[in-house]
Amino acid sequence: MAKQTTSSAGGSLAPWIGVALIVILFDQLTKIVMQKVFAYGEPHPLTPFFNLILVYNKGAAFSFLAMAGGWQRWAFTALGVLTAVVICYLLKKHSGQRLFCTALALIMGGAIGNVIDRLMYGHVIDFLDFHLKAWHFPAFNIADSGITVGAVLLIIDELRRVRGSR
Repeated sequence: MAKQTTSSAGGSLAPWIGVALIVILFDQLTKIVMQKVFAYGEPHPLTPFFNLILVYNKGAAFSFLAMAGGWQRWAFTALGVLTAVVICYLLKKHSGQRLFCTALALIMGGAIGNVIDRLMYGHVIDFLDFHLKAWHFPAFNIADSGITVGAVLLIIDELRRVRGSR
């Protein structure tokens, strides 16, 4: 089995942009459906530990800065755009590193999905609600899932790199 290249300067962005676009598409479609089908704040239990619930988040992860005066909308939008630009640079520079680029593409798709919400609505639309009895994990969405999975894949990629098992 051929070893994965460590860098491929000038490689194609197309496959990685495609991964990001898939995340954005599923994220935005699910948010549209949730807004059309569900009333705000009304939980719809699917299992004893999982609900669908339409909620809005003006902050970042775990509602960080949600109660700030409104400036956070633009700060998190700018951060998401900057993240996408930096990731495009990294994808171009390291396009031959499949796991690394898959991780970055997932993160970029999630970041852009949430930027779209902030620009269109002034908040991020969340709807996935995992809970254990009365304790609820903060609601999240497909974009957040892409970011989280991408972050986990970056950690795995780095561990593989450090161990030399690429």
